Amino acid sequence: MNLSSDMTPFMVVIPARLASSRLPNKPLADIAGVPMVVRVAQRAQQSQAASVIVAADHLSIVQACEAHDVVAILTRDDHPSGSDRLAETCQQLGWDDSTLVVNVQGDEPLMDPELINQVAALLDARPEASMSTAAHAIDSVAEFLNPNVVKVILDARQLAMYFSRATIPWWRDGNLQGLTALPDPPPLRHIGIYGYRAGFLKKFPKLTQAPVEITEALEQMRAMWHGYKIAVHVTGQAPGPGVDTPEDLQRVRSLWSQSKMV
Repeated sequence: MNLSSDMTPFMVVIPARLASSRLPNKPLADIAGVPMVVRVAQRAQQSQAASVIVAADHLSIVQACEAHDVVAILTRDDHPSGSDRLAETCQQLGWDDSTLVVNVQGDEPLMDPELINQVAALLDARPEASMSTAAHAIDSVAEFLNPNVVKVILDARQLAMYFSRATIPWWRDGNLQGLTALPDPPPLRHIGIYGYRAGFLKKFPKLTQAPVEITEALEQMRAMWHGYKIAVHVTGQAPGPGVDTPEDLQRVRSLWSQSKMV
């Protein structure tokens, strides 16, 4: 998707929570001498965002960001999800309901700035959608079968029909003898980046949880269950790995060193 010069300006918000069961103090984890959340912000600053803001739950994150000239605000420490933290950010900063907000996860230091642009541009171009996100084609059976890999099914208008940790679409003929290849066209892996209109973002935490959201442990199903539309940008490039575990962190450090991105 090509970005137009008259595209509506958008904001990037990076929710950052200090507590992490698998990687303590994750936002402050060092990547080439700089805290990870700052690395995420630096990548986002290479996008066309009008502003990049870290929404933190702890003063230590705010101070780390400010030490590297990254704008950060302190939000409540009891938010159940990143979207709740984004909603508070919209309220704190007094953003108009029409403001476009892209949520870049605080553990994605390899995020492609162009993908941020594309998610924002898609939402801007699709007024019927309250959210936008991204996906890419799965290229291995192991990834397709992995319940930690979220899949998405699209309709003819590139709007999401369903997200699942299961192997969707279910390839009837391919599964008769045990799955050894991928269906054609290939299934899509969901990429965890979201665009929102600020008005919807303020509403979202107040919506009742959807039964299917609880079953799948996928928060975006709440929006769909309540009838809101999610537009999906399909990118040809798989994103770099995020950081959930110490092993992930070592991998990202290695990739960062090899690429010398910042």
